[in-house]
Amino acid sequence: MSVIHTNGIDLYYEERGAGEPLLLIMGITASGSAWEKHVKYWENDFRCIVVDNRGVGFSDKPEGPYTTAQMADDYAGLLEALQIQKVRLVGLSMGSVIAQQLAIRHPQKVHSMVLMSTWARCDNAARGIFQHMINCKARLKPEEFSLFIQLLIYSKSSWDNARLVAEMYEGRKKAAVEPQPQPFHALEGQVAACITHNVVDDLNKIKVPTLVIGGREDSFTPLWMAEETARGIPDAELHLFDKCGHAFHWEKIEDFNPLVRNWLMNH
Repeated sequence: MSVIHTNGIDLYYEERGAGEPLLLIMGITASGSAWEKHVKYWENDFRCIVVDNRGVGFSDKPEGPYTTAQMADDYAGLLEALQIQKVRLVGLSMGSVIAQQLAIRHPQKVHSMVLMSTWARCDNAARGIFQHMINCKARLKPEEFSLFIQLLIYSKSSWDNARLVAEMYEGRKKAAVEPQPQPFHALEGQVAACITHNVVDDLNKIKVPTLVIGGREDSFTPLWMAEETARGIPDAELHLFDKCGHAFHWEKIEDFNPLVRNWLMNH
């Protein structure tokens, strides 16, 4: 196991592939292993650095609340320990708002970044969804909580796809026997980071090439969030997947993986 002590915690990470470093930051509740289907593609061109965020997987899970600034500082320390001066970033959901903070707080460390299912601030609806996530975690079995997350992130087209429905069922079965389940206090900590994230007035400080990607049918982080973020970052590009939700990176993986690979190779 590869662990680096950074910002007061032990952070677990893995490295795959060779080339320019590519840091992958996963979303709420999920460990870095959720990047597997993407790393298999990107490791042919990049040195992929896959991390378990503070509060999940094999990384430390201190009491919260956490902040996205704090979690960005976790990653800044990781990069310093790995002696990486600049890195390309891909962040998903909570990982994307951590990436925003890394680019704002440590601009010298970021070469370019892809922000997936992102937001610059939460409205009341988003706060309600995150609070409901905590409520469900407190009351549901792991496989039931997994179903709630699936309903949140997948679009109708996925629920109409027999293959994807079968994969989701298998995912719920795995959740029931997960060897490293996220403790309740750690989810509370991550939720606090998501809810309190507000960098609307700081987005113009981001000067690196940025690609914002969203799903047009995302009910978790709706279209306005992606559009607001892209408008706020100078010269940011915006790409939207039709008939996709929060999990467009799995729903359209055949299109998504090369899209990100090609954009990163050019930026």
